[in-house]
Amino acid sequence: MAERPPLAAFACGTLFGVAAAGAMGYAVSRRTTTSSVKSKPEKVSAVNASANPVSAAEVREVEKPASQEVAADDIPDNAAEDCVGVSSDLAGKASGCAGCPNQAACASGEAKKPDPAVMDVKERLADVKRKILVLSGKGGVGKSTVSSQLAFGMSARNMDVGLLDVDICGPSVPRMAGLVGQDVHNSGEGWSPVYVNDHLAVMSIGFMLPNQDDAIIWRGPRKNGLIKQFLTDVNWGPLDALLIDTPPGTSDEHLSIVTYLQESSMDGAVIVTTPQEVSLMDVRKEINFCKKVKLPIIGVIENMCGFVCPNCSHEEHIFSATTGGAEKMCKDMDVPFLGRIPLDGRVAKAADGGLSISDLCPDGPVAKCVAAVIDEILRVTDKNQSQ
Repeated sequence: MAERPPLAAFACGTLFGVAAAGAMGYAVSRRTTTSSVKSKPEKVSAVNASANPVSAAEVREVEKPASQEVAADDIPDNAAEDCVGVSSDLAGKASGCAGCPNQAACASGEAKKPDPAVMDVKERLADVKRKILVLSGKGGVGKSTVSSQLAFGMSARNMDVGLLDVDICGPSVPRMAGLVGQDVHNSGEGWSPVYVNDHLAVMSIGFMLPNQDDAIIWRGPRKNGLIKQFLTDVNWGPLDALLIDTPPGTSDEHLSIVTYLQESSMDGAVIVTTPQEVSLMDVRKEINFCKKVKLPIIGVIENMCGFVCPNCSHEEHIFSATTGGAEKMCKDMDVPFLGRIPLDGRVAKAADGGLSISDLCPDGPVAKCVAAVIDEILRVTDKNQSQ
């Protein structure tokens, strides 16, 4: 075989060396990129969920065993997704703590100290006899309507009542209380609620909007800050009952309220549902939320349980209780059932006009049912306070 010229051999060797070095560099680069991706998994949020679908197996992985569960009030508002809780021995040191804004405070033990606002809330609400949350796992079940009618009904009994609307993104209480266009005033004693009458005071972010149609696009920490102000800065004065109307679900507003009221002798939650299973399935989650955060459940109200014709008195169940309705659910989950409120078109008229249903049709079935529910709520709360 003929010997290659020296120049050709040198060129071939150089080319082979460059190719080998390039291949090695590419392999190292791939290994580094893969390692980096594995060490920093992308967090799937509502914004990018469509581009990064989550499998059912990944959803199940989010649910931790009971022994690994972290109490809701042990996790800061802006914590990392896999927070171990500020009370954990690994707080600020676990792998999931890397990059969390609370890492330094958790590692030093500063985060374990109780929020001073909790005691401020206790002091501010010291003269409030009953503190009641109105919850619903499902939207559209009439929770705010029930809250406002309960407040109207209690105030009609000469009880001093406060109605606090913490549905930050959808405040409807000002409309239902007939207070649209009213303003909150500030004084040396704090924010003054807006009064419907001598016995009913209301506070809502709806009073602070320059335009009632403005959208409130806030993240959790800002919602949390306003709820803290509602509880620490509003001068309610002595009250027989404070009703707190919350948004649907079990999210930031609910965790904030429960956390700030943990030292304030909360009476518990009134949960509103409609009879059909599509509503009950979310209400079961709400009941389990209450049990998990140790919030007592006063009872469940079944709203829109049936429509009674005003002409012939025939009752039609528009929302069918295909699985037994709220009463059966309460028996299955061992929670009290407070009663039913029927469907009536005059309720919508009362809500839009900021009226009490008892003033609009005092002898109607809804007014009687609301009165019976109030009787049961007062009976349960008085019994619990006497124990």
